[in-house]
Amino acid sequence: MSASPLIIDGRAVSARILSECKTRAARLAAERGRPPGLAVVLVGDDPASRAYVRSKDRTCRELGFHSVKHELPATISQTELLDIVARLNADPQVDGILVQSPLPKPLDESAVVHAIDPTKDVDGFHPVNVAKLALGDESGFVPCTPLGCQRLLVESGTPISGAHVVVLGRSLIVGKSLALLLMQKGAAADATVTVAHSRSRDLPALCRSADIVVAAIGRAHFVRAEHVREGATVIDVGINRIDDPADPRGYRLVGDVAYDEVAPRCRAITPVPGGVGPMTIAMLMSNTLKAFEQRP
Repeated sequence: MSASPLIIDGRAVSARILSECKTRAARLAAERGRPPGLAVVLVGDDPASRAYVRSKDRTCRELGFHSVKHELPATISQTELLDIVARLNADPQVDGILVQSPLPKPLDESAVVHAIDPTKDVDGFHPVNVAKLALGDESGFVPCTPLGCQRLLVESGTPISGAHVVVLGRSLIVGKSLALLLMQKGAAADATVTVAHSRSRDLPALCRSADIVVAAIGRAHFVRAEHVREGATVIDVGINRIDDPADPRGYRLVGDVAYDEVAPRCRAITPVPGGVGPMTIAMLMSNTLKAFEQRP
């Protein structure tokens, strides 16, 4: 296999998606007399969550969306948080609601997700939207990271129909949702999907049977050359911080895939950073626009 695989550029793909969203949003805003609206709720002071929320707010404004941001102390009560969600559910200017995860203890994250109006659940985690994904009901919302993974496969020209996909990781955020998405009937789907995890037997052999490997296991450099057959496509969802004294920050970000070792075996591969990461916010904006379009 060539040592020069196709590098799947998530930044370029996300830029195109956001440009499309901006054009559609302007047209719909002119027709309806208001722009799409996204509300983001941040509880506590987690630095990564705070940076992510700032990025979402900035992207909303760049696209001409109405942006609402609630920054709340970690000491907020469950009742107070649910009251804010209820007010956002009732706000006619808000089409999408996202409560940034993880929530500080002892807040009940599941109860908060259940409280969001499913028609505004642009994260796609409400049971109604999970059920719609399982049923193939396209009116529901698919979680943003799996949706971004699917788009990158399409953009890279990777055949999905009939392909064997091994997804490493079984979280609802990525693994389960991506499996449901790729096994749907129709465009950009029709795959045969195996969901593997830490208790799966002989993971290297299982992964080598795949045309497409998606790594979402949350362990730095877990996927090695022995996991990937020649000519496979690899999507690396992981983002892990490892110590690196040579970096001015004292650390660097790496994926779940040992990139330098795996890339020469691949037809196509996503880098970290710059692969799946930028797609998450792009698909969030796309989901918000979809919610706006579907509102009566």
